[in-house]
Amino acid sequence: MANPTIDTQNAFDGVCSLFYNLKPREKEQLFKKFSCSYYRKGEIIYRDGDVPKGLVCLTKGKVKIFKEGVGGRDQIVRMAKPIGFIGYRALLADENHIASAEALEDCIVSTIDKNSFIKILKSNAKLTYHILKSVATELGLSNSRTVTLTQKHIRGRLAESLVYLHDTYGFEDDEKTIKVYLSREDLANLSNMTTSNAIRTLSAFSKEGIIELDGRKIKIINSYKLERISELG
Repeated sequence: MANPTIDTQNAFDGVCSLFYNLKPREKEQLFKKFSCSYYRKGEIIYRDGDVPKGLVCLTKGKVKIFKEGVGGRDQIVRMAKPIGFIGYRALLADENHIASAEALEDCIVSTIDKNSFIKILKSNAKLTYHILKSVATELGLSNSRTVTLTQKHIRGRLAESLVYLHDTYGFEDDEKTIKVYLSREDLANLSNMTTSNAIRTLSAFSKEGIIELDGRKIKIINSYKLERISELG
C-alpha cells in the first residue's frame, strides 16, 4: 500500500500556528527547509542516540516516547498528540536523543531544518520565550510523573496513567472511551509495572465498576473514583 499524499503547505501552516510572532520572511525561510514524512503504526521516528536533524512536529497521529530500561523493558516517558513538538529537548541542548519515538498509529511527522530554526530563535525573542515556556511546562509534567512512578502504589500508578491518557487524547464520541488504544504492555510501560500487574489491576478496576474493557478500548465508568485512586496513590 502506497503512502498517502501529504499536503506540505497545510502541514506547514499547522506547525506555524504553534509559533508566536513569526514574520513573513521567517516563515519563508523555514518553509524552504521544511519536510514531511509518513510513518506507519509501529515504525520508529527517531531512536535513542540519534542526532536531531531539526525541530520535529507531530502533524497527525499519536506517538509514544520511550526509554529502554534495565533488562530490555521499556519505560514510556511521554505521549504525544498533534499538533505538537517531539524530541526538541535534544535539539535545544545540542545533544543526541536520549529516548526513542514510535508511531502508535499511522502518523505524519514534519521537520524544520535545525540550522534554520536556531537562526530564527536567535533573532526572535518572542518565539524563544514561547519555546522556553513549552520546555518548562514539559519539565513540570515530567517531574510530576517521576513522583507518581516512584511513590504511588500499583493501583495509583495505573489510575494516574488512565487519567493522563484521557487528559492527553480525550474521549471518543460516547464521552467515556479513552481515545487511544494501547496494548497491555504499553499501559504497563507507561505505569512502571509489569504487564501481568497491569492486566490484574485493570481487571480489578473493571470488577469494581470503575472502567469497562473491550480489547484495547478502555471506557471510564466512574471518573471520580478513578481520580481518587490516582490522587491517594
